Amino acid sequence: MKVDLDLKPLKGARLRYLGLSLLVSCSCLFKAFWLYGAVEPLTGESLFWQFSDVDTECYQQFLNEFAACYPKSLNVLQVDNGLFHKAKRLQIPENIVLLFQPAHSPELNPIERVWEHLKQDLKWELFDNLEHLRTKVAQLLAELTPKIAASLTGYDFILDALSVANIF
Repeated sequence: MKVDLDLKPLKGARLRYLGLSLLVSCSCLFKAFWLYGAVEPLTGESLFWQFSDVDTECYQQFLNEFAACYPKSLNVLQVDNGLFHKAKRLQIPENIVLLFQPAHSPELNPIERVWEHLKQDLKWELFDNLEHLRTKVAQLLAELTPKIAASLTGYDFILDALSVANIF
């Protein structure tokens, strides 16, 4: 459901050359934002929102926006066991069901493949500031066609379960 994107600041590094070591310190300000998203694995239809934090308040806002975008369907969102997914003050909209995946198994969540896909295009780029990174992520999301999203998230076990449940 979420991925963190940052400017990858250097907090300190140890350089070694022929047994000599030098400690290089840099006090950089860590800046990041989080991308929340959901993809329908059959059609590739998707919804993404950028947030400043990964917490219950931001997750609640994402759920509310998601529920409002798809008011006439029952929506199952597969999520990890993050504390903000289970917060007592979280109010799950009536048209959303959270499906918790087993602990320590991100490979079961199809959205993780979308995050990997996005990060592939970002890993060799350096951004001057967070706004440039946000702009690039928005561009990549605009280029993420439903066909590509479906190919990344359409795991056989999910599509089979949807077929057995007669959902499509």
